[in-house]
Amino acid sequence: MTLKKAARILNKKLEVHNPKTFSSSWIFKHTQSVYNYVRLNHKTEHGTIDWDAFTPHLDKYFQRRWTRYRRKPAKPYENQGELDLVLNKYKDKLYTFVAPSGEEDREIRNKIIISIVRIAQKGNTLAEQELVKWITYITEEWVEKYYQIFKWKGYPDEVEDKIRGCIRCYKYTGSFVGYLFKTLEYSARGKPPQCSLDDKLFDGTKTRIDFVAADTSDLYLQE
Repeated sequence: MTLKKAARILNKKLEVHNPKTFSSSWIFKHTQSVYNYVRLNHKTEHGTIDWDAFTPHLDKYFQRRWTRYRRKPAKPYENQGELDLVLNKYKDKLYTFVAPSGEEDREIRNKIIISIVRIAQKGNTLAEQELVKWITYITEEWVEKYYQIFKWKGYPDEVEDKIRGCIRCYKYTGSFVGYLFKTLEYSARGKPPQCSLDDKLFDGTKTRIDFVAADTSDLYLQE
């Protein structure tokens, strides 16, 4: 069995039952073969079942019905070792936060982010701090590059608050950067900019609008 085959099996079962939401316990009850395959073959760095590796293969119609777990208030704690398990695994891929070279790099970046997001959601404040540090490289580039969110220029503290909010609220297993981009885009509407698209840049022969790229296809906006 593969992830794609397991997803096809579950998709058919979901079509039959059409639940409003479903979770790992629902999968265990209705398709134990799928549950056992994921349990035995896909583990996180911390030895738990890696449902984040499986759910992106489901039909998008059902992806949004996935419930990872019942949310409980997280008690803040610090555990560097827990974070290092992820950072050490991907230490040669951290460059993807600064200069991803293609689709494969962006997929790896998303895996790293989601792994750290799940730790942060448990309450590990060190994981949240680390993630904010790396994601800031991405948002700083966005503010300069995409007209949809250029209004965030000059509001670094508020952007950081948005990042932290997305870390806490992220549920759907898809592109975290897409989720964050949309959050910044929607919340930027009506926000007074501290810069203008007509600002002169470099030697004064170009304006900001000349460097704005409207194409966001590389963001994996799956949300």
